[in-house]
Amino acid sequence: MLYIVLALLLVAVIYGPQFWVRYEMDRHAADRPDLPGTGGELARHLLDRFGLQTIPVEITAAGDHYDPDARAVRLSPGNHDGRSITAVAVATHEVAHALQHAQGSRLFDIRTSLARLLGKVDKVAMVVLVTAPLVMILVRAPGVLFAQFAAVLALLGIGLVVHLVTLPVEFDASFGKALPILQQDGYLHPDDMPAARGVLRAAAMTYVAASLMGLLNFLRILRR
Repeated sequence: MLYIVLALLLVAVIYGPQFWVRYEMDRHAADRPDLPGTGGELARHLLDRFGLQTIPVEITAAGDHYDPDARAVRLSPGNHDGRSITAVAVATHEVAHALQHAQGSRLFDIRTSLARLLGKVDKVAMVVLVTAPLVMILVRAPGVLFAQFAAVLALLGIGLVVHLVTLPVEFDASFGKALPILQQDGYLHPDDMPAARGVLRAAAMTYVAASLMGLLNFLRILRR
């Protein structure tokens, strides 16, 4: 019984943030005709306001994000064209990443470099995992298999580091930049700020969920 309770708690800790993030985003995604503009229009306005006129605002099906390589703010169709608290808050959050980049945030640069490395690392780790049994059959040397296992752990560990570095970057985007912009500069009515704060918290917590999933995968490898 204790193991069942612990297993349920682990599932709640790992998957709970993902469900909560989706719930918080959907909760405030209702259309608000009284808002002065869409998420895309606000993103364009803020980029121009902060002197980032060369950064485009694009629609994407790959999820809301700022692409530091293309230097583009990309929003999902609902947030780009929607007039909702979620659209406004998410658009401001992604513009905040563009501001971090433009201001030369050291942590943002580190996260970006690690994320590029992670794309290559994931491919290498997959190849090592897939070929490990074959190598063991051909070489028949436990030491080689152990070396491969250690390499996979090291590669997966890099992914975990990327997620951990991402957290302060995301929280700064939400609460160090986006929230003050929306609150102090009057882009939302004070009555709407609690909802916007919830959406911004969810935007940052997206990476908390990713970090927990990364940790879970890391622990699974250790148990094998």
